[in-house]
Amino acid sequence: MSYISTAEITTHLNTEQIEAISDGDETLLQAAIDAAYVEVKSYLSAFDMAAEFAKTGAARNALLIVFVKDVAVWHFVNLCNVNTDMKLRAKRYDDAQSWLKAVQKGDRNPDLPALPVADQTGTILYSSNPKRVNHF
Repeated sequence: MSYISTAEITTHLNTEQIEAISDGDETLLQAAIDAAYVEVKSYLSAFDMAAEFAKTGAARNALLIVFVKDVAVWHFVNLCNVNTDMKLRAKRYDDAQSWLKAVQKGDRNPDLPALPVADQTGTILYSSNPKRVNHF
């Protein structure tokens, strides 16, 4: 996938940090990016993520790019946290997860392509009132 490139991660990590963590092995950063795609896609199953992840350049969703990078950086820095503020990375990862969960619940509506009708599974949301407890 080429939704984001390894070079674009430099908005979240310095080149020196990337080099120190990967020790020159670019496949480690690419593996973290690939894991981020899978994680983000798992939250956004109501959208056509294949169509979104196929986009390039300015056609991509800007907020989704940030969150995919946050998730990828979190997976990447867990290899070795050289000069990285882990509290900041953990907070950014948690923020990304919170946003993804809000989209999944329907509380947020990102500008993403709709899932084709043929691929929709007919998700049903249900809930109830809180249980009443009466004491006599």
